[in-house]
Amino acid sequence: MNLSSRLRAARLAGRSSAFTLVEIMIVVLIIGLLAMIAIPNVKRALERARLQAIRVNLRTIDSVKTQWAAENKKGGNETPTEADLAPFFQGSKFPVAVVGETYQINNVDSPPTAVTQSKLLDVPAGGTITMDEGK
Repeated sequence: MNLSSRLRAARLAGRSSAFTLVEIMIVVLIIGLLAMIAIPNVKRALERARLQAIRVNLRTIDSVKTQWAAENKKGGNETPTEADLAPFFQGSKFPVAVVGETYQINNVDSPPTAVTQSKLLDVPAGGTITMDEGK
């Protein structure tokens, strides 16, 4: 082997197969773009799930309220308390707030509602959530 061949072989052997700074920056940019797309969608899905959980709680309260009225021979204008309804819930506990909302039981003929402390999708902070919205 002559001297020039040895020098060329030494130069090729000295190169490493590492990533360049530009390649790493492109990968970071792509990850950032994907995150920009994904994060709002995840947030919206989480809010949608919380709103649905509140509506499930409202349907549960309404069903238990009807059961309470039937078992205690109460009229449509009677309004039960949380303590009245507690024995009818699983574990004898009123549904737990999902995002700090407060439940208003209302009378037997009126569906229950929830007032939220924070904004959820199209419901503003302090807004009222009902069972029937978004079926």
